[in-house]
This record gives sequence, structure tokens and C-alpha cells, in this order.
Amino acid sequence: MIGKVQAYALDCPDPVALAAFYAGLVGGEVVDDGSEWVELKGSGLCFQRVPDYRSPSWPGQDQPQQAHLDIEVTDLEAAQARVLALGATLLEDFSGTKGWRVFADPAGHPFCLCRA
Repeated sequence: MIGKVQAYALDCPDPVALAAFYAGLVGGEVVDDGSEWVELKGSGLCFQRVPDYRSPSWPGQDQPQQAHLDIEVTDLEAAQARVLALGATLLEDFSGTKGWRVFADPAGHPFCLCRA
């Protein structure tokens, strides 16, 4: 082993807002020191402001997804209702055949809710 993951950073236009979204999704405390970088303590996620941010597209590659998170849930329907209430957008539903759904966070990053 060379090292361990310190953080998973997501570019976005508003790091405080995106950190709050993920705090609602996976828990953690939003730590904002007033810079362009916001951490979600306890999650390993960080968010950095990018002035001319362009969100990835799903499933096309004009704006590649770059990376995505898989979030394991026990109740897919209940989890979907909660992420939509937090501001996510449903992109694609594979729950019938594969057991997951693809969403975009408020800054457009794709993430999946996966049935446990």
C-alpha cells in the first residue's frame, strides 16, 4: 500500500450547498472555513468551487461523468424520496433489472442508489 484515500473531492459552483446536500444523503458535518474548499467531516467527501463549472452528462460523454458514488440503501423507494427532497434529480432507473437508480446531485454529478 502506498497510501490511503484522504478525500474524494467534487468540483462544483457552490461547495457549501453541495456539502449540505451530501450531509443529508450520507451524514456528516459541513466544515466551511470560508475558502473555496468545504469538507464533509466523517464522510471523506470534499467540495471545491470551480468558477466555470460544467456538470457531467448522463449517459452521454459530451461532458463525461468523470466519477460517481454508489450509495448502498436498504429501501430504494424511501431513499429515492429522500434524495429527491434534498434536491437530486432522477436520471435513470435500473431498479427492475439491476437494483439501482442513477441520480444527479444539485451540481449535476451522477450518483447511484444501490439496493443492499
